[in-house]
Amino acid sequence: MNNKHWTLGVLLAGAVASACAGTTPEFPLQPLADKPGPIAVKGHRGKVFYVPSTRATIKWGYLSNAADVPVLTVPSGATVIFDTLSHEGLLEDQGRNPLQYFASKGIPANQVLKDAIAITQSDLPHDFAKDGPHIITGPLAVDGAEPGDVLKVDILSVVPRVAYGVISNRHGKGALAGEFPEGPKPEPDASAQAPEKFHNVSVFTPIRRNRSGQWEGVMKNRQGETITFPATPFMGVMGVAPATDQPVHSVPPGAYGGNIDVKDLGAGTTIYLPVFVPGANFYTGDPHMAQANGEVALTALEHSMRATFRFTLLKKGDRRIPSASGTLEKPLGETPHYWVAIGLNPDLDDAMKDAVREAIRFLSEVMSMDRAIAYAYLSAATDFNVSQVVDRTKGIHALIRKSDFRRVKSSLKQ
Repeated sequence: MNNKHWTLGVLLAGAVASACAGTTPEFPLQPLADKPGPIAVKGHRGKVFYVPSTRATIKWGYLSNAADVPVLTVPSGATVIFDTLSHEGLLEDQGRNPLQYFASKGIPANQVLKDAIAITQSDLPHDFAKDGPHIITGPLAVDGAEPGDVLKVDILSVVPRVAYGVISNRHGKGALAGEFPEGPKPEPDASAQAPEKFHNVSVFTPIRRNRSGQWEGVMKNRQGETITFPATPFMGVMGVAPATDQPVHSVPPGAYGGNIDVKDLGAGTTIYLPVFVPGANFYTGDPHMAQANGEVALTALEHSMRATFRFTLLKKGDRRIPSASGTLEKPLGETPHYWVAIGLNPDLDDAMKDAVREAIRFLSEVMSMDRAIAYAYLSAATDFNVSQVVDRTKGIHALIRKSDFRRVKSSLKQ
């Protein structure tokens, strides 16, 4: 991705944060407006759009589908800021009351996001047992997008809105379902009114900047000694509407993207999404402050984020689409140093096969490698990482090193 795009994202994030918080781009980053539309950003001359998370702009537990009416339509090339919400601290096993939940962790009311309070206090239905946990913001339509096109999404910035997040492990979920949580099982009358009866484990986790100015998460051991770990924000859910008018659960990812949870796709990266419905209908959510490959407990460090994207419509056959067919069948990522081939399947072995096949396809079609040579190259030179094993559909992603192809004249025009 062009470095100037990433720099613009940083400038936008800082300007918008300052406008919201006053004299310093610190916390909390409260909503900038109550409706989607253009927004003025100090120091930036171009048009910028904004999408808040409100009762009218979100789904709780489900992704956008072909029947949804876009909350906003923008032209190709548009820059859009999304204020997104973490579901952690808002769910029924935490009381569906973020003021009360975060107060129990020492957070004052003025540091709790107003949109989180409004949504949990609304009449928006959410079935903890049936629905997905994620608060999904959108959809946003891109003018002129049609099935067969590709939506190029440059992730310009992902900025934390508060100074804290939550990591949760719930009964029946996670890599060690049935083993963790190690305490009692949920009681039959567990509810938002009696959240302690779920007996789930949620670990409140503050963040801070280290001496280098980088974000880090903070935990304590039994002796009260501090443990820190690097925190690099990214959006767990980025996707487009599939060609169905049926409800699409927010947990399993698919060819449309969704809950892919690839930690490498943070600020300064790009995701290419195949378009299945007119307008594409992009959505985002499940913001993360930090995630390790695997995401074994169930959640990452879940954390409300302000994310800024640039949307570019690539019409079918555009040479910038990373394929020989002129379209894509599944998402593909790009970072400054890697191409990211993504494999998805309920079976982890099959997810691995899917990632290998997609990596071979990319190398054959875009880098002009014989398929047998590409297979050999991947075996010697490409890491395949377990993105996550907790979202029903498991994920593997391959990191194909760009520097290995510096002498190859790719058809892609950056």
